[in-house]
Amino acid sequence: MATQCVVKVELTISCKNLLDKDVGSKSDPLCVLLQSTGNDQWTEVDRTERVKNCQDPEFSKRLCVDYHFEKVQKLKLGVYDIDNKSVDLKDDDYLGGFECTLGQIVSTKKVTNPLELKKGKPAGKGTITIVADEVKDNRAIVLEVEARNLDKKDMFGKSDPFLEFFKQADDGSWTLVHRTEVIKNNLNPSWKKFTVSVGTFCNADFNKPLKVACYDKDEDTSSDLIGEFSCTTANLLEARDQGVEFDCIDPEKQKKKKSYKNSGVVRIKNCKIEAQYTFLDYVMGGCQINFTVGIDFTGSNGDPRSPESLHYLSPDGTNQYLNAIWSVGQVIKDYDTDKLFPAFGFGAQVPPDFKVSHEFALNFNPNSPYCQGIEGIVQAYRAALPQVRLYGPTNFSPIINHVARIAAGAAQQSNAAQYFVLLIITDGEITDLDQTKQAIVNSSKLPMSIIIVGVGEADFKAMEVLDGDNGVLKAPSGEPVSRDIVQFVPFKSFASAPREALAQTVLAEVPGQLVSYFKMRNIIPVNPPAPSK
Repeated sequence: MATQCVVKVELTISCKNLLDKDVGSKSDPLCVLLQSTGNDQWTEVDRTERVKNCQDPEFSKRLCVDYHFEKVQKLKLGVYDIDNKSVDLKDDDYLGGFECTLGQIVSTKKVTNPLELKKGKPAGKGTITIVADEVKDNRAIVLEVEARNLDKKDMFGKSDPFLEFFKQADDGSWTLVHRTEVIKNNLNPSWKKFTVSVGTFCNADFNKPLKVACYDKDEDTSSDLIGEFSCTTANLLEARDQGVEFDCIDPEKQKKKKSYKNSGVVRIKNCKIEAQYTFLDYVMGGCQINFTVGIDFTGSNGDPRSPESLHYLSPDGTNQYLNAIWSVGQVIKDYDTDKLFPAFGFGAQVPPDFKVSHEFALNFNPNSPYCQGIEGIVQAYRAALPQVRLYGPTNFSPIINHVARIAAGAAQQSNAAQYFVLLIITDGEITDLDQTKQAIVNSSKLPMSIIIVGVGEADFKAMEVLDGDNGVLKAPSGEPVSRDIVQFVPFKSFASAPREALAQTVLAEVPGQLVSYFKMRNIIPVNPPAPSK
C-alpha cells in the first residue's frame, strides 16, 4: 500500500478562567503547541494569535499538526500572558499548560482539562478545551467509462484497450492521475468503476484541462495510441443523468485523411462526486479500536526458566514478547475508551487439569479475559508464565476465530462503532496453516486486522505467506481474501531499533485496512464530519 499523504489535524483552542497576571487589566493570552522529540526535549509546532484583555479566550487561529496513527505523539499546550513584542516566551508569564497525546485528542474529538503550572499544581481554576478537525477536501470523483468501435490495432486479434487520464499542470505539462485496467481483445470495452480523490484528479478545479488517452496494450512493445480527447471535470460531470460521449481522435490519422471521423467513441456512463471518509473521520466519528493479544506458549519457545528461552525474563523483567506488547499497545490504547484488553495464550497445558488449550485467558478467567491497560496484560503474562506448561502444536486459527466471533457480532450492527486489532506474538512454527488461511479469509469480511510479530530466529516463511503482500492469500477452497488484513514483521529486524519503530511498522497499514472494511460495506462514520466547503 502506498503511504498516504501526511494527514494534517487542526486544533481549535479555547480557555476559561485563566490566571490574571496583569495589574489593572486582564491577561493577554496566547497558546503555543509543542511536540515531544524524546528525552524531555520539546519543539514548537505552532502558536495562536494573542487575545487582548481576556480570561476566557477563544483563539481564532487554528494550531496545525501532522498526524501519524502509528506513533505516540506527545503534545504540550502552553498558555502565556504576552506583555511584549518578542517572540521568545521566556520573558512572558506562564498561565498554565496541559500535556497529552494527539491520539487522545483525535479519539475523543474534544478534550477539556484543567491547566497546570507544573505537574500536580493547578493554575487556579483555569481550563483548556481542544477540538480536533482533519484538514482536507474529502471529495472524490467516481467514474464509469466504456468505449465502442475502437480501431483494431493488432494483426491477428482485436485491440487490448486501456485508458489513461491526465491533468494539466500550470506549466502546460501533463500528469497521469489514473490508468484503467487492460481489457483483452475487445473493441467495445467497459472498464471497472474507479474512484480518485478530487485533489489528485484535478486539484479540485473542475475547469482544469484534462486529457484522456486510449491505448492498445502490446506485450512486447510500447502501447499504441488508439486516440485521445480533452475535456474538463465539469464536462465529465455532465454524464450524471444520461452519459456523455467524446470522439477518440488519432492526430496522425486526422492529418492524413479528410474524411476521418474518429477512432472510436469513449462514453462516460456515470460521473459523480462522493465523500471519501478517512481513518480520522471514523475515529473522530466515534469508532473504537479494540485491541486483543494472543501469545504463543508452545514448546519450541524453550523452557522459560532457561536464559535461551524466548519466554525467559531478563534481569530487567523483559523479553521480546513483552517488548512487542508494550510497543504496539502504547499506540493502540489511546483509541479504546475502556482500556480493557482481552489477552490469551495458546499452545500450552493449562492448570488445573493441564489440558492443552489454544485460546486460554491469560488471567485464567475465561468469563472475563480482560486486562486493565497494557500494564494489566504484562502482569497477567508474568503471572501465567510459571503456571503453564509449554506444549504444542502451534495453532493460530482458534484465537483468530475467537476474535472473529466478537467482530461478527459488532458487524451485525452495520455501523462504524467497532474495529478489532488482534496482535499475535509467536516463534513462528505454525501447525494449522490451512485452517489459519481459512480463518483469515473469513475474517477479511469482518471489521478486524491481524498483526503477527515473529520472535526469535525461526524461519518465518509460513508467516510471509499469510501477509498477502506478495500475492493474494487464498483459503484451501480457493476463496481469496476480501481485503488485505494481515501484517507480519520479524522482531529481530527491530532488535537494535528504538522501541517505537516496531509499532510504526506494524500499525502503518491499520488505518487503510479499517477504511477498506467500512468502504467495502458502504458504512459511513457514526458521526460523519460536516461537508467540506
